Amino acid sequence: MKILIVEDEPVVAKRIERLTKEILDKRVISIKKVTTLKEAKSYLMLQQIDLLFLDLNLKGKDGFDVLDNIQADSFYTIIISAYNERAIKAFNYPIFDFIEKPFDKDRLIKAFEKVNNFDLKNNFTSKFLSLKMNSEIRLVEIDKIIYLKGAGVYSELFLVDEKKVLHHQNLEKVNLLLPTNFVRVHKSYIVNFYFVQKIIIHGGSKYSIKLINDVILPISRNRYSKIKNMFEQ
Repeated sequence: MKILIVEDEPVVAKRIERLTKEILDKRVISIKKVTTLKEAKSYLMLQQIDLLFLDLNLKGKDGFDVLDNIQADSFYTIIISAYNERAIKAFNYPIFDFIEKPFDKDRLIKAFEKVNNFDLKNNFTSKFLSLKMNSEIRLVEIDKIIYLKGAGVYSELFLVDEKKVLHHQNLEKVNLLLPTNFVRVHKSYIVNFYFVQKIIIHGGSKYSIKLINDVILPISRNRYSKIKNMFEQ
C-alpha cells in the first residue's frame, strides 16, 4: 500500500508510521508524512495513494478541507483525531474509520481489518469524478459518462451532452473509481452499461457493442461471454 499521513504532531505521525509498518510489514510500499493541508493537497494532486491517515486539526486548519477538494473515493481514509464529537460529520465523507486519540496498536489493527475486508469498487458511493484542469479541479457526474477510452497515460470521457473531457489518470486507475455498471469491454474501452443498446455479433468470432449515441465499440473475445451474460440479465 502507498500511504499518506497528514498529521502536524511529529510524535503521533511517527507512531502511526511505526505501527503501520509493524502491522502491514511487506505490504507497505511507501509512507509519506506531511504536516499541512497545503502539502496534503499538493501531494494528492500528483500522487496516487491507497490509504490516507488524516488528522482534523492541522495547525488550526480543518482537515475536512482535504476531503472537500480531492477525489477521495480512489483511496481509503482513516481519520485519527482527538475530537470525537466530529465523528458524526466525518461519516458524511467516504471514510473507513474514525480513531480517537490516544490509540493503541490493537485499535489500528481493527482499522486495517476494515480496509482488507472492503471492496472499494463495489461499495462505491461518490457521484462525481474529479478532473485536474491546469490548477483547478472540475467535477464530472459519473451518471453522465457514456463510455471511456484509453489515451496513453490519460483517459477520454465521452458524456451524454456529446462533450469529451480528458481525465488525468490512465484507464486502469480511473476504472478503480467507477461503480459496477461500468464494464471493461476492451483493453481500450470502458462502457456505462446503462447506455448499452445492443451487442453485435460479426463473423470470425468478432463482437461489438452499440451504445445509445450510436457509437459502436469493439468487444474483446475473452470478455464477450461475461458481457453477453450481463446484457441478458
